[in-house]
Amino acid sequence: MSETWIILGATSSMARALARELAGRGADLLLCGRNQNELKALTTDAELRGSRLAKALHFDARDASTFAPIVARAAKVDGVVNVAVFCGSMPPQSEVEADPAKLQGVITDSYTGPAEILLMLAPLMEERGAGTIIGVGSVAGDRGRLSNYVYGSAKAGFHTFLAGLRNRMARKGVHVMTVKPGFVDTGMTWGVPGMFLVAQPEQVAEALLKGAKKKRNVLYVPFFWWGIMTIIKSVPEFIFKKLKI
Repeated sequence: MSETWIILGATSSMARALARELAGRGADLLLCGRNQNELKALTTDAELRGSRLAKALHFDARDASTFAPIVARAAKVDGVVNVAVFCGSMPPQSEVEADPAKLQGVITDSYTGPAEILLMLAPLMEERGAGTIIGVGSVAGDRGRLSNYVYGSAKAGFHTFLAGLRNRMARKGVHVMTVKPGFVDTGMTWGVPGMFLVAQPEQVAEALLKGAKKKRNVLYVPFFWWGIMTIIKSVPEFIFKKLKI
């Protein structure tokens, strides 16, 4: 059976790595993002690697008018439809505190925009009774921290949304996996102080596909972040609020 992957936020480093891996496996790709020049280059690369179909589609999490054309295009493909979501924005916490108007953009990019288009795609996937949704969140969503609680709160909301969507879609044969990466070498983390144990996008892409195959519900990438975040979540609040992390 043919398989098509819709990749939202396809120009991010992790999404590019996933697209390359999927193309090498012969999957069809709908690459969705804002930069059409970059997307077209990605489609050419995907076709050279083995994709029979690779198409660039405009997607902007802050522009809901871009959602319906993606859903309509997905309805035209045969076989299983899968979705991988890599959307998000993480301006420095200090910038959002200085200009609270930036809060809405972070929430839309990292949570509400992706959630809305997933709700639009859900009936199509339910009707076909198969498929996988990979929602990329962040370990930042596991606990509000001084350094990035705006971004973290958006990802926490996305995590909860994905958990509910997983409950709904499982009844129709569709699996939803929440991915919580730690520090990954991407444009979003470039120059951010305090980075350690930084993973490469290719490592993340491989882990995502392995986790999806095993039907993992929640996947920390790399795996040791589960232990790190378990410790962080266990710190009592009266101590935690004094830490500078």
